[in-house]
Formats: sequence, C-alpha cells, structure tokens
Amino acid sequence: MRGFWILATLGLAAAEDGLHGWLRYARLPCDIVKQAHIPSAIIALNTTETSPIFTAGQELQRGIKGILGKALTVTHEASDSPSVIVGTAAAFNESGITIEIPELEEDGFWLSTTGDTVEIVGQNERGALYGAFEYLSMLAQANFNEVAYATNPSAAIRWVNQWDNMDGTIERGYAGLSIFFKDNTTVSNMTRITEYARLLSSIRVNGIVINNVNANPIILSDENMKGLGRIADAMRPWGVKLGISLNFASPQTFGGLASFDPLAEEVIAWWTDTVDKVYEHVPDLAGFLVKANSEGQPGPITYNRTLADGANLFAKAAKPHGGIVMFRAFVYDYQNLDEANWKDDRANAAADYFRDLDGAFDDNVIVQVKYGPIDFQVREPASPLFAHLKETPSAIELQIAQEYLGQQCHLVYLPPLWKTVLDFDLRVDGEKSVIGTDILSGKRLNKKGLTGYAGVVNVGLNTTWLGTHLAMSNLYAYGRLAWDPTDNEVSLLEDWTRLTFGLDDTVREVITRMSMESWPAYENYTGNLGIQTLTDITGPHYGPNPQSMDNNPWGQWTRADADSIGMDRTVGNGTGFAGQYPEEVASAFEEIETTPDDLLLWFHHVPYTHVLKNGKTVIQHFYDAHYAGAETAATFPQQWAQLQGLIDQQRYEEMLFRLTYQAGHAIVWRDSIAQFYHNISGIPDAAGRVGHHPWRIEAEAMTLLNGGYRVTEVTPFEVASGLHVIQTTSNSTPASVTTTLRFPAGVYDLAVAYYDLYEGQAQYELFLNNASVGAWKGDNEDKLGFTLTRGIDGHSATRITFKGVQIGEGDVVRIDSRPDGRETAPLDYLAVLPAGVVD
Repeated sequence: MRGFWILATLGLAAAEDGLHGWLRYARLPCDIVKQAHIPSAIIALNTTETSPIFTAGQELQRGIKGILGKALTVTHEASDSPSVIVGTAAAFNESGITIEIPELEEDGFWLSTTGDTVEIVGQNERGALYGAFEYLSMLAQANFNEVAYATNPSAAIRWVNQWDNMDGTIERGYAGLSIFFKDNTTVSNMTRITEYARLLSSIRVNGIVINNVNANPIILSDENMKGLGRIADAMRPWGVKLGISLNFASPQTFGGLASFDPLAEEVIAWWTDTVDKVYEHVPDLAGFLVKANSEGQPGPITYNRTLADGANLFAKAAKPHGGIVMFRAFVYDYQNLDEANWKDDRANAAADYFRDLDGAFDDNVIVQVKYGPIDFQVREPASPLFAHLKETPSAIELQIAQEYLGQQCHLVYLPPLWKTVLDFDLRVDGEKSVIGTDILSGKRLNKKGLTGYAGVVNVGLNTTWLGTHLAMSNLYAYGRLAWDPTDNEVSLLEDWTRLTFGLDDTVREVITRMSMESWPAYENYTGNLGIQTLTDITGPHYGPNPQSMDNNPWGQWTRADADSIGMDRTVGNGTGFAGQYPEEVASAFEEIETTPDDLLLWFHHVPYTHVLKNGKTVIQHFYDAHYAGAETAATFPQQWAQLQGLIDQQRYEEMLFRLTYQAGHAIVWRDSIAQFYHNISGIPDAAGRVGHHPWRIEAEAMTLLNGGYRVTEVTPFEVASGLHVIQTTSNSTPASVTTTLRFPAGVYDLAVAYYDLYEGQAQYELFLNNASVGAWKGDNEDKLGFTLTRGIDGHSATRITFKGVQIGEGDVVRIDSRPDGRETAPLDYLAVLPAGVVD
C-alpha cells in the first residue's frame, strides 16, 4: 500500500492556504479511486434550501466530486436505485424507505455503507448532516470498508465561545481580525461565517457564542440585532445555533436605567423586553453566555445579590423562547487577594462562590466551569466544582486558543492535556464519577440534556483560521472529544492529518509524533511539577517572566523564595483547596506521598532540595526538564524538514518558519526559567549547564563600533543571556558590533539572539570576514500572532539561525543594524554551534 500513499501526494503540488482546513476533499489517486464503490446518485430527503438535510446533499455532491472525481446528481425523492440517501428517521419513514436502526438520541446518526445503498439517518436534521460528514471523512481517508453503526453525542451542549470584540479585534486573537464584527457592527459579508459554520458542523459543534465574554452592550442595538439575524441565517443550514454574550450592566450603561440590580422590577422588565427583541431576529437563538463579577466585570454581587439571582434573571427571560444561559464560574475577587496571607488562594474561588448555590439556579442555567481552578495553565488539577454541582447542570470550558500555551506560535497539541481532566475520577460520594463520561454526560448526577462543552476559540480572518496550520488539529479534536470524550487523542490526530495533508505515511507519522511530543515539551520548558506556566501573568501571557508569578494581585502565585517553592493547598497547613474535592481525592492530594509529582507544587510548598519520586531534587528536575523540553523543540524543524516535497510548498514553508521560531523561543524560555531559579535558590545545576554557554559570545562583550550601540540592563533580568543587552543609542542611527571567533575551524550554525519589538522593524545583516552571511529584519509582528510587546523582554526575544557556515579560528564576525521606530535593534548574543549542538 505504500505506493498508493506516495501517489496520493502528487496532487498536493499546488499551494494551499489552509482555508478549507480538514474539508479539502483532495482527489485520491486513480488506483485508490478504483477501489471505491459509490452509488450513482444522492437523495437528500428535504427540498428546503436552508435545511441541514439539503445542505448534506450538496456537501455529499461536493465531497464525492472532489475526492473521487465523480459527479453525482442530487434529488429529493426516494427511489429504488442505488443511492446515497440522507435524511431524518422520520423522513425515511415518510418516504416509504424501510430501515432498521437502533434508537438515536438528539443529534445522533446511523451510517450504513453495506449493500448497494448508503444510508445516512439522523435523529434530527443536524444529526443527518453529521452523518454525511462522517461518510465523506471515510472516503477522504480512502476508507471504503462496509460499516453499519449508530453514534450519539456524549452531551447535548457542544459549543464554541469566540472572544471577538465589536470593534473587530479579538481578545487573545492570534489569527487576525474578527470574521463577525467590524467598527462596532456586525459584518455584511457572510462568506467566512458560512465557511466557519461548515467547519464547526463537520466536527459536530452545535452552538457558537460569537462575541467576547467581556461583552460590549452595543451588540443589543437594533442594527446589530438585525446583523445577528443575518449571521444566524448563514449558520442555520449547517445546524450551528447562534448565541451571544451579555454585559450584566447593560440596563444601566446601554438602556439608561438607574441600576442593573437583577431583582429590580424595571431591570427585569428591560431584560425581558430586550431578550424578546433578540428572539424576534433570531427565533432559534441557542441562548446567552454571562461573565459576572469577575476581573472587573459587573454582576449581581454589586447589589449584594447572589450569582444565582443574576443567572436566573436571564434564564427567566430566555425560558419562553427555549433558550439557555451559560453562566461562567470564573468568578474571583482579584482586588482583595494578599499573597502574604497563607490562606488566600484564587483556586478556592469557584467552589467558594458556587457550591452553596447548588439547586438555586433555574433549570435552564448551566454553570460553565474552566477545566482547572486557575486559568488555562499548562497543567492543572480538575476543577473540584464539578463535584459540588449535584443538582445544577455544568459544562466544561476548554481553551483551544493557546492563551498561556504559546499563543499558536508554539506547536502544542492540546487533547492530551484535556484528557487529564476528562479522564479524572472525582469519586463523588465514593462512586465512579469520571468527568468526561459520567459528569459531563449527565449520567452520574441525572442531568442529561443540559451538560456539555464550551471551547474558547479565536478564529480570525487569517486563511489558516487559527494563525497556523497545525493548531487546527486542536479545533478538530475538540469537537470530536465533545461528542465522545473516550476517543483516542492519537487516532483523532491521525484522522485530522490524513484529511488535512493527505495519505502519505511519512506525513502522518511525523505530524503525529511531533504533535504528541509538543505538550510535554512545552510543559517542560515553561513550567512543570504543577507550578503553572511561569509566563508573564501581569502582561501578555506569552513569554517567560517567572518573577511576575509572585507579588501580583491576580492570585496566580508560586510563593517562591530563596529556599522553597509551591502553593501549600492542604487542609492541615495551607489554603484548604485540597479539601474541596470529595474525600478520596482530597486525602490523596493532602499528602505529598500520594500527590503525583506533576502536581506536587500545585498542592505543596517544599524546599528546592525536596526529592521527587524519580530521585531528583525539585530544582534539579527544573533544570533537567527545561533543557529536555528545549531539546525536543529543537527537533521539530528537523522532523518537519522530512515533509518537503510530500506536502505543498506553501504550508511546508509557513510551518517550517514557525517551528524554527519555536525552537529558538524554547531556548529563551529554558534560559530564563533556569537562570531565575538558579539566581533565587543559589543551587547550581549538577550538569553545569545553567549560566554556562561555551558556544556563545555575549553582545555586551563584543566591540561596539562608532558609539552606535550601548549596553543596558533588562527587566526582567533573566530574559537576557548575560543579564545585559546592547541597543542603539538612538532610534535612527545605524550601529555595528564585531567580534573575533576563537573556535576551531569547521562548519557551524550561527545563531543571533535579538529582540523583535512592536512598532518598528529594525534591519540587520551578519557578515563573516566582510562577506554577507545573511540579512533580516525585525518583522515578526507581520508573521506571528502572539500578543505584541514594546519591551525588551521574554515576549520579544527571538533568534535567527544561519546553517552550515564555514568558519576558521580568528575569523571576524560583524553585525550591522539599522534601528526603526521604537525598535532599537537590540542584540543579546551570537551562538556559534557545531553540528548537533542545541545551544
């Protein structure tokens, strides 16, 4: 079969921009097409063009034409001839087609490819469309096996949450501007919205909240309500229902009332009238998402009302229309947290605020709970709030947008992280209570029908949707895991890879291996042992800044000092967070001996010299893990290089650039974290690596020519290799530095570490003995989507590497720079690396 897969790549020569995602429907090779036995017609049992059944017929026609090159006609009346027939169970019966299928739940479907006819039967129209996508997925992967099975969703709610702002920007947006909003109004062109709905439908997502949880009340204007109607119309044929976020203070700030007290009659009347108006424009609106009394957002606590009072205000208004309210449990008082108080702990907040309200919410309220108790960290324990909501429906909030996890500039495949929570057994009342299969399915606590999933996603106008091609695997896997949390993350990744890049075995193996290595590597070179991600908590949440993780008001602390590190969250001596879990789980986390090492510093405050279960001390593990993570990231460009010629050149080059950038930024992370904890603890690295860089020449140690450069310190100090950098003395005068190389003659890679700031594009050129090795400019802001920064810091730190340069001992290197705007051409060091050496 290997020959087939090689042939499959021949159609990939044309450049691809990622717009079609995993729905490319790329033509299979002729030898493989011959193996397919496809009926000669498609029957879609609905003639209404806005119906998901009608859409399914069109999609089947499009997909079969693309994959197999066969043009099938679409009709809408049943016949006895061999056909691909798609419709609801009711439509099959009404058409006189006899089918014997298992009972289907809402959105479920039956797929049978046995015999001459392909049967795609949905419990409802949306389910039938899902079945059509499933069939096309099989064909696209050259899977022509005969199958007959039914599948039902694990949970009824499978939504995504956009964080789009009305002005067209996106909070945590790494892929361009909003596809929904511009200049405080909804967009008029629905093309990208329709394409997005198609992608969501194919992974069985059935609802979307299109605006930021930090909501702008202007979305409720008459003009924008009409726009919401147009958006809902564009998404309806794909079975994706529209929802919106609401700002709690809207009656006052937008409606002109004196207050937004949820129990005030005039406020209740205002919301009832407003919700009625929204439903006039969008009769099938899925419901509302509300963030209240968190991070400065208004809410019911302003008036000494409970969070249940606030949620029920919206629930009562939405109830007559069949709408639901997703009420976020992300509530904490960041203004009154004091790190000096050993008992203060932001992790306690969700359960503290909500557990006593269990049963107080109306029956169309779902509490939306972040997967961990802090905020989308690289590893967190499962939120204990799921165990306290015994009478209240809950949904888990997962983040597809990599806010704290490399902002889609670092490859991080997220499903293995999600599975640590979905597979966790909370042991509620001493009984099996696995979050994915028991709690979120509603089966364990008898809440079926109003439980599920909310995925925070940040698609934008970038053709890749998420800013980078490989990040799309996270969106794909999210939808499939929301449907079935027992799905295997590797199998999902392999399916996505075949659909996105073709059938070549090497392509599948490389992408799967890299992706499965990516989360452990990122955890290693950012923050491990449960210490959190060690990013800049007070700033962009992107690059390293471990010192910001303490002495901040946000409650994301490590309590690191000269001798010890970690949050004591025990009941006996700490914040008491461990006691929020049911007894079996709580007792395990209470003791160091029964706490897994990967969550040690989440639950316990220990000396740096504490010995882990692997025999290493905490500080040595920190050093070793950070070096190991960077070494893994360094392999990503090398692994990806194996795919040249096996995938189209456009996507190959775009991902090679990002993976090369990640390999360099992983070293920035490694050095910053290791250097910081080496400095604070005073404990050396047993391997002698930290602070010792034999292949580097620090910029401040070079000869600064003609006064164009000056040496400066950096804040935070740990983001510069030698604790100093050089930058130009003005923002307009060219500058140069030079150094003589004292390495044995040979072939080396030359890596230049510099800082790429926003609002400027400095130009650089590297010379060896006056011959140009290469030129570049600081234009990452045009190529990458991370949160931009104006500072010389861990966010702007980057590297460029020139491969295979022949040098001799005594050769002279010079770097010429021309600053631009705010970018003063900052340089950190030059690394002269022998083959195989990770700096």
